[in-house]
Amino acid sequence: MIDFRPVGYVIGLMVLALGAAMLAPAMLDALYHSPDWRAFLAASTLTCIVGGALTLGCMRGRRAGLSIEQAFLLTVLAWVGLPLFGALPFMLGEPDASLVDAVFEAVSGLTTTGSTIFSSLHDMPPGILLWRALLQWIGGIGIVVFAMVFLPNLQVGGMQLFKSESFDTFGKILPRATEIASSIFSIYFILTGLCAVAYSAFGMRAFDAICHAMTTIATGGFANYDTSMAGFTPGAQYVAVFFMLAASLPFVRYVQLVNGTARPLFFDPQIRAFFVITAVAVALLTSVRVALSEQDPLELEFREALFNGVSILTGTGYATADYSKWGHFAISAFFILGLIGGCAGSTCCSVKVFRYQVLAAVLIAELRRVRRPHGVFTPRYDGRPLRPDVVTSVLTFLFVFLMALGLLTAGLTWVGLDPLTAFSGAATALANVGPGLGAEIGPTGNFMNLPDSAKIMLMLGMLLGRLELLSVLVLFTPSFWRR
Repeated sequence: MIDFRPVGYVIGLMVLALGAAMLAPAMLDALYHSPDWRAFLAASTLTCIVGGALTLGCMRGRRAGLSIEQAFLLTVLAWVGLPLFGALPFMLGEPDASLVDAVFEAVSGLTTTGSTIFSSLHDMPPGILLWRALLQWIGGIGIVVFAMVFLPNLQVGGMQLFKSESFDTFGKILPRATEIASSIFSIYFILTGLCAVAYSAFGMRAFDAICHAMTTIATGGFANYDTSMAGFTPGAQYVAVFFMLAASLPFVRYVQLVNGTARPLFFDPQIRAFFVITAVAVALLTSVRVALSEQDPLELEFREALFNGVSILTGTGYATADYSKWGHFAISAFFILGLIGGCAGSTCCSVKVFRYQVLAAVLIAELRRVRRPHGVFTPRYDGRPLRPDVVTSVLTFLFVFLMALGLLTAGLTWVGLDPLTAFSGAATALANVGPGLGAEIGPTGNFMNLPDSAKIMLMLGMLLGRLELLSVLVLFTPSFWRR
């Protein structure tokens, strides 16, 4: 039988850390004389009590390394459990959100999806705005550690392709993960600080700079205003583009760069493909903007195409314009960009560039085999032959992703959403992008008026997408529970 104590011990520590993080917005609200500090203090106290009890109760399992089965349980239970505590300030504080709405906002934050049910954000207490940013920032660092430490060892979705680069932790995940997380966190913190300084230099007030720096590096997209990033200076928007792109690159490359090895950062096939996709997308979207507008300056057209294209490609979800009015081609382009995503091992979401590269390599090999049936053609990635298990894992992931997209769309349509809202909502949840398409959940809307049943489905979609689908579904197989 699986020993739950190591899993409970780690989750208890995570819950404790989340409870401690609630003290920051509590102190901010107290400084601004907002009564919401009491809500944060109450939520922090309850969260720390539960986390402390869980940690103490499972302490005997703290010295054991996590097995593969325990790692699956840890990843799923952590991402399901933490949003329940993260939702407490939204229910106890000024938003006075319902249980479903509060959990939706917390799930969207921790998964860095960026879909929101709140409006009139400029009237929110500063503590709530900071807490939304903190949720995404905490989720972002968690995603990087998850992608670099756990997924390569769990053989999920082809991530085993990066096992050697993400440090070999098989069989002893817990002790090694602490060391890896320390290196990642240092880089993550530095990037956040640099982003905040750059935002301040281009006109953002300090509070906005800090909050938006956290959600930019997490590629989360929660903003402090209903207009997202549209109200900030052009310089601040270019800063956002730079750091969204920086956060979309594999963090292992930054670790290597800090350790004196710069070559992998410039020759990683993922990174090169990612920037090619970005350049092509921006060029096409700029041409659309130019064709639609006769009076706007060229710089504005380019900036809107660059900012919004990069925001959707990286899954950040910021917006500076209502791109749903740019015509059918642009809408289709944004939808496709949202299903591409950034690089594996980054804070980005969605399918990821490397999986499309693997799919292309397999397709090319099969086409050559059709032309020369007796030839031997091996799909390759970065000059190396792809192992059959990697190819199978990637193809399985893509199949399950499409199946989940279809089922979630059908479910959302069944509860009353129109086809466009249902399809784009399902896609933005599974890809953890943020805004969907249409007047209701598009770049100028939010998810507030959706029925609770739809919000629950979308929450499940966010969690499935963030956990790479297969790591959740494996828990429902009988063989997983047999030792």
